[in-house]
Amino acid sequence: MRNQADIAIELADVIIFLTDIKQGVTPADKDIALMLKKSKKPVILVCNKSDKYGETPDELYEFYNLGMGDPYEVSAVNAKGIGDVLDAIYEKLPPIIEENDDNTVIKVAMIGKPNVGKSSLINKILGEERVIVSDIAGTTRDAIDSEFENEFGKYVFIDTAGIRRKSKVDDNLEKYSVIRSLLAVERADVCVLMLDAKEGVTTQDAKIAGEAHEAGKGVIIAVNKWDEIEKDNKTTDNYKKEVYNKLAYLSYAPIIFISAKTGQRVNKLYEMINQVANQNALRVSTSVLNDVLSEAITIVQPPTDKGKRLKIFYMTQATTKPPTFVVFVNDKQLFHFSYERYLINQIRKEFGGLIGTPIRMIVREKSEK
Repeated sequence: MRNQADIAIELADVIIFLTDIKQGVTPADKDIALMLKKSKKPVILVCNKSDKYGETPDELYEFYNLGMGDPYEVSAVNAKGIGDVLDAIYEKLPPIIEENDDNTVIKVAMIGKPNVGKSSLINKILGEERVIVSDIAGTTRDAIDSEFENEFGKYVFIDTAGIRRKSKVDDNLEKYSVIRSLLAVERADVCVLMLDAKEGVTTQDAKIAGEAHEAGKGVIIAVNKWDEIEKDNKTTDNYKKEVYNKLAYLSYAPIIFISAKTGQRVNKLYEMINQVANQNALRVSTSVLNDVLSEAITIVQPPTDKGKRLKIFYMTQATTKPPTFVVFVNDKQLFHFSYERYLINQIRKEFGGLIGTPIRMIVREKSEK
């Protein structure tokens, strides 16, 4: 915990030193004050649990002994004094430096059940214990961002709390953690779904994978603890078949076998992340897209129903992340799911498989806006 605090101090622009006005200055407060003075960072001393309104309580003056400047009395429960603290934070913040290359940073969310090695993998990547790691499931409570840059590019790795089955989410803190994890998926470019090699794909893994798929994110399946599996020349292929069998809707997601403990194949993960992020952001010109459409229609004619044939007039790309295509037809009712799947497969075939990214297709009748 002390190591985590040291890292937080090092990374912070402004530090809030939170104390308890009812307890007064404790020996631990004095130790922390000494540590913060050594950091040379701007510090705001906040005395919580000052719940009464009116005159300044006498207990507040004791905190001047810490030598941290004027203390702010607040009540987190009643929101008393919070505005003054926010003003103090704003005054101490450094100037905002706008970076022009933000688009080059890839946000990567590590998702999966508790205790599959998400935090261990991030620590292995960073080369330091940035995230608390424990054998106890559920150690990570919040979504934790870690910036990282190497020869492959710039990344923000987001460590998320493991998502359990709803029946096992039995306290408010863990419910909040799950919400934060799902929000981390929303803001990520690529989600790395981590599986435990020994357990294989569980029902909970399938649900978590579904969240990333539905959010339209690039997905990589990382099978962790691969060093603990006995292998022969068919182990890898058989394992892949089993994963795709249970996660059929993620057939586009590449699989990598790693060990967060030993670092096995972790370096190969960067190139895979870059590829999936690029595929998820792919944009295709309308002319090229319609050439692909014409060829697809020539190979397999659109279906008919009760003597009426589906006519596809043209296709255009609406958005990226994920690639989303709008198809204009004569009658939406004739556009069966099987033909949609065929067109998506043709698009994948034409543009290098669109590895790691889902594809969305929106059907419109030509008269619709």
